Amino acid sequence: MTFSISITNAAGETLLHKRAENEITAVYDGEYREGDCIHVTCSEPEAFALVQLDDTMPAALLFLKGSCSLTVPFNEKKASYNPKSFSGTRHYLHVRSAYPHEIMQRRNLACNPYDSHGNTTLFPRTEANIETRGESVFASRNAIDGLLANTFHGEWPYTSWGINRDPAAEFTLFFGRTVRVEEIVLYLRADFPHDAWWTQADVTFSDGQTMPVHFQKSGAAQHFAAGGKETDFIRLSRLIKADDPSPFPALTQIEVYGTEAGSARP
Repeated sequence: MTFSISITNAAGETLLHKRAENEITAVYDGEYREGDCIHVTCSEPEAFALVQLDDTMPAALLFLKGSCSLTVPFNEKKASYNPKSFSGTRHYLHVRSAYPHEIMQRRNLACNPYDSHGNTTLFPRTEANIETRGESVFASRNAIDGLLANTFHGEWPYTSWGINRDPAAEFTLFFGRTVRVEEIVLYLRADFPHDAWWTQADVTFSDGQTMPVHFQKSGAAQHFAAGGKETDFIRLSRLIKADDPSPFPALTQIEVYGTEAGSARP
């Protein structure tokens, strides 16, 4: 299996390109500029890979379908990232093929710090029909970035998925293949009294089955058993706000614990 990492600028010129079998480490000596884009390509149509695209961000075990690209964030788009991310004049990037034991173990299947608008090939990934004012600190990607700080809002690391007060808001987490879900863990944003909270929501799986979940007014992890459900995606919908003066419920993080389909332990 061959991986490549490349960086291009706004004019389409290649600033860095490196290719290797199974594992690749790249160092880019240069300052990112607006329009720069990081690309990861795999020779296989599907692959599990450990991906790290900036040294200030964690490596994540992800499912890659051929290739993916991440536009280096600037200005308002940078607000949902660590201010140190993508800054400076030397940048470390690393991708390797995931080991079998990493793939098959029980783990959080919902963490991808490198999700972004327009991502369709690096899983897990998110979509939402509503994001508050289109601001990056309220984008759906924040709910799988691994950050759990939830006692404030509107700036890193207090990122969240915000619904712009819309009761019809829906959030979908795509896995890119079938996984076996044992438990769903949700962290509501808890910047009380600024925030409200949801009392319940529906969790829908790819076969159409819906599971209601009920929340407490809490910023702590709220756990919901899923019974080993096999699914390609999870959708949160029918979010019912508590009877509270605040109109601002939001989701800080979703974690989904389970295994790849067919790899469940007895």
